[in-house]
Amino acid sequence: MSEVLVIGATGTTGSRLTSFLRERGVPVRPAARKADRPGFVRFDWTEPETHAPALSGARAVYILPPPAVPEPAPLVEPFLHEAVRQGVRRAVLLGTSARPERTPGAAALYELVRTMLPEWAVLRPSWFMQNFAGRAIALRRRDGELISATGAGRAAFVDAGDIAAVAGHALTDPEPHNTEHVITGPEALSYDDVAALLTELGAGPLRHRPVGQDELAAHFAAAGMPRAYAELLAALDTDISTGSEDRVTDTVERVTGRPPRSFRDFAAAELR
Repeated sequence: MSEVLVIGATGTTGSRLTSFLRERGVPVRPAARKADRPGFVRFDWTEPETHAPALSGARAVYILPPPAVPEPAPLVEPFLHEAVRQGVRRAVLLGTSARPERTPGAAALYELVRTMLPEWAVLRPSWFMQNFAGRAIALRRRDGELISATGAGRAAFVDAGDIAAVAGHALTDPEPHNTEHVITGPEALSYDDVAALLTELGAGPLRHRPVGQDELAAHFAAAGMPRAYAELLAALDTDISTGSEDRVTDTVERVTGRPPRSFRDFAAAELR
């Protein structure tokens, strides 16, 4: 079986994908900016000299785009040209379920993958359940409250392990998927629902406080997030308030053969 290059292999989805592939005996080449773990190769989007060595011998690649870069295509396109030159046939790109016009550069990346590779998939997951665990939840906690600009809007939060499983199949299934996969959890929840569940399971008391988009962006920026990225995330919250993420898909079960993890099961495991 051909080797799979996993970009961002220490990240939320990349680490889980690396484990998924290894457990199934798939030769995997994990890549990260710091190749300080056994078997890892060095890869940095801003250092093109790291791209060709990382790709050497790979026939499929998982692409985690450059983080918090407004227009990532100028970094990704030369990498894809090098991948094609070296014989890579299949690429799986991590995107987002948010509307491409609301996420700068997303549409261009999707088009690059679709047109440059003969075998491809674009993953468009809803918001990660992992945003409510560990240090990540601190970004939305303030004075014992969970803040958002989502109002009563709902999102079908999805577990990163389910995203990784879909990615693993898209990278290794005999037939290429050649499609965009909108990936969700099994139910759409509001932030009120999430706060209530976390409280019930021992992470509280915690309640949801709706705030305005500008206030949320300022909160994110005060936490150290680049201002432009803070404003983008706050705007995506507002999109949720209008119903943009209020949907449930069958992608996880259809691709992997098992149902997606519920938020209750995720939170119960995280809070053990």
